[in-house]
Amino acid sequence: MESVHHVSASSKALFNKARKIVPPLLEKFHKGQHGRVAVIGGCADYTGAPYFSSMASAKLGCDMSHVICEKSAATVIKTYSPNLMVHPLLPSSDSVPNPNSIDAPALASPIIDMLSRLHALVIGPGLGRDGVTLQVVTEVMKEARSQSIPFVLDADGLLLVTEDPGLVRGYKECILTPNVNEFSRLAKALGIEVLSQAQIASQSDGDKTSKETDACEKLSNALGGVTIIQKGPHDVISNGVTSIVSDIQGGLKRSGGQGDTLTGSLGTLLAWRDAYHKGLWESDEKDNPKEAQTKQEVKEELETEGKRMSPVTTLLLAAWTGSGITRECSRRAFLAKGRSMQASDLTDEVHESFLALIGEPEGSKVHL
Repeated sequence: MESVHHVSASSKALFNKARKIVPPLLEKFHKGQHGRVAVIGGCADYTGAPYFSSMASAKLGCDMSHVICEKSAATVIKTYSPNLMVHPLLPSSDSVPNPNSIDAPALASPIIDMLSRLHALVIGPGLGRDGVTLQVVTEVMKEARSQSIPFVLDADGLLLVTEDPGLVRGYKECILTPNVNEFSRLAKALGIEVLSQAQIASQSDGDKTSKETDACEKLSNALGGVTIIQKGPHDVISNGVTSIVSDIQGGLKRSGGQGDTLTGSLGTLLAWRDAYHKGLWESDEKDNPKEAQTKQEVKEELETEGKRMSPVTTLLLAAWTGSGITRECSRRAFLAKGRSMQASDLTDEVHESFLALIGEPEGSKVHL
């Protein structure tokens, strides 16, 4: 692992813990065991977002990266990369006989049939706001939740939560990734008062982070303890009980599409987390008889070596790690490209950022 002088000691310690949920590269594993992730999104207007998300998932290290999109987007996305599996299964108002009267569960069934073969979902990149599409995705979310499949929500996937918070309320296997505007809309929908951007800008850095953390915790609790990554100058990650602020430096260019690298990275980390808890590989960690629930218990698990982590702890850690990797990608891409930096430049930095911050886990046979 290369030296990263810009990363604080506390963050380095968390990345060392994150390495515990990364499956080693071993000869005994077969295709798919290191992660099968699907991005649900992509329409005629937006084909880049699902591509960037699914490529980040693949570049970070999942075995199989799927895109489930509208037919109008499928051929375009396929031309971006032959490494992605693209499924034109999302219906839209243009593809059904009567958009005002649909059988959403029936239209969702081809996607729902895929769920048992997937470890994690990313819902929202390039989804758009077509009424038929959103109804079908709502059915997919309900079924994914019933099957305890973890998912990440971003962009127009967050719109569904704004309109119906019950879709995720109390579901501890999902991560929401709102930007400033999306966070404000969610807070307003749930009756939570948050400071305006002008008010936040007038605060000192310490007060600003404290206010943002407080708001993130309130929103998480209003949604029953879902994990939220509040994107900003410093990402705030909270499950309503425990909060972590990312101090990883990012780039200064705010080009569109950078959040898609985050969602794809999170998809792979959630798949790896699933493998970790299912004991896919042998570990020197001792079994933990008690699952962490409180802030202090999560803190102790993150600071203790040699003991397996609880699902609550690993979900928070996966969210923080995804944020850190994305910010490192942004930093590296900005150093290389400066003002011209684009979302595609982050894609090229995913693997090197992983190696720099986390590194291959002990036991990986990367040098044959």
